[in-house]
Amino acid sequence: MPCLILAADVPDTARVLWALLLVFASAKLLSEVFERLGQPGIVGEILAGVLIGPHVFGWMAPNDVLAILSDLGVMFLLFRVGLDVKASELMRVGGTALMVALAGVILPLFLGSGVALLFHQPRLESFFIGAAMVATSVGITAQVLASRGLLHTRAAQIILAAAVVDDVLGLIVLAVVSGLAHGSVDYLELAVTGALALGFTFLIARFGTSTVGRVLPRLRARLSLAEAEFALAMTLLFMLSLLAVYVGVAAIVGAFLAGLALSESTDERVMHMTSGVAELLVPFFLAGIGLRLDLSALRSPATLLLSVLIILAALVSKFVACGGAAWRMGRTDAIRVGIGMMPRGEVGMVVAQIGLSLGIMNQGAYGVIVLMSVATTLIAPPLLKMAFRGEAPRPETEEFLRVG
Repeated sequence: MPCLILAADVPDTARVLWALLLVFASAKLLSEVFERLGQPGIVGEILAGVLIGPHVFGWMAPNDVLAILSDLGVMFLLFRVGLDVKASELMRVGGTALMVALAGVILPLFLGSGVALLFHQPRLESFFIGAAMVATSVGITAQVLASRGLLHTRAAQIILAAAVVDDVLGLIVLAVVSGLAHGSVDYLELAVTGALALGFTFLIARFGTSTVGRVLPRLRARLSLAEAEFALAMTLLFMLSLLAVYVGVAAIVGAFLAGLALSESTDERVMHMTSGVAELLVPFFLAGIGLRLDLSALRSPATLLLSVLIILAALVSKFVACGGAAWRMGRTDAIRVGIGMMPRGEVGMVVAQIGLSLGIMNQGAYGVIVLMSVATTLIAPPLLKMAFRGEAPRPETEEFLRVG
C-alpha cells in the first residue's frame, strides 16, 4: 500500500502536517486503548508506529522531520524525569548503580556475541550484535516510571543512575567494536573519551544542583521577559545536551543532567510547561521506534530462530546480570532493577545503523537487532507494571502528573 502522505502531488507543508497528524493521533489513540485494557499506554504508542509504518499499512515511512521530533521527544522526556529526581537521592545509590551497569554490559555483550557465533555469523558481525545488547534505553523505563509517579523509589533511582553509566560504557564498547572493523583501536583516544564522559556526568550530577541553586535566582532577578525561568531552563537543557554530545555521550544524558541540576531550585510552573512539551513530543519518539520495525529480513527460518534466541538472550542477560548486581537491595528491588534495564529501544538501532554503514552487517543481522530492540521495548513496560504493583506514588509527583 502506498504511503499516502508521501505522494508526489502533496505539497511539502501538507506532507509535514499529515505526518504530524498521523503519528501523533494514532499514537495517542492506541495509548488510550491500551490504558483502557489495563496495559501501559507506551506499548500502544510503539505499536502505532508499527501499524502505520512502511511494513504494515504503509501510511508512513521514517523521515528527517520525524527523526528530529523523536530526538527532541526523548530529550524532553529525560529532562522531565531529571526534574523529578533529586541529585542527593541518586548519589546515594551510586555504588550499586555502577555494579548494575557493569554487570549489564558484560553479560549481554558476551551472550549476544556467543549466540550469533553459534549461528556461524561473521566474528565482527557477532560482536556488533552483542554491542547492540549492551546499552539500556533509559527513556522507555523512565516514561513508565514517571507516568506512575515512581521515580522516587530506590529501584527507580538505581535504574536511572545505572542507565546513565550504561550509556558511557556502551559508547566505549561500540568504539572498540567499530575500531576492530577499521582494523585498529586507538586505546589512548578511547581512554580520554571515556574519562571525559564519566567526568562530565559525575561533575554535573555532583555539583550541578548547588551551582544552579546559586546562579538561577540571580539571573531570574535580572530578567524581565515573560516566562524567564522556563527560558533559562530550556537554555540549560540545550547547552548540557550539546556538551554531552561533544564529550562523547548521548544528548539525552545531558538532558537528564540538566533536569537533575534544576530539580531542587525550579518552580512548578517550569515543571508543568516541560510536561506539556513532553506530552507533545514523546509520541514521536515512541512511534518512531515502531516505524523502523521490518520483518521482511526475517523470512529465513535460520534468521527467525536467531532473532528469537537473541531476544531471549537480551531479556535474560539484563535481568540476571542487573538483578543479580542489585540483589543485596532485596529480592523485590532486584527484580525491578533487572526488568527496568531490559529495554534497548533506539540504542540498539543506532548500533545496527553503524554496523550497516560500515559494511560489516547484512540486512538479516540488521533486522535481527531492530526486532530485538522493538521486542525488548514492548515487553518491558507490562513487566514493570507488574513488578511495581502495590507501590504508592509520591504524593507531590501524583499531583504533578494530574496537572501536567
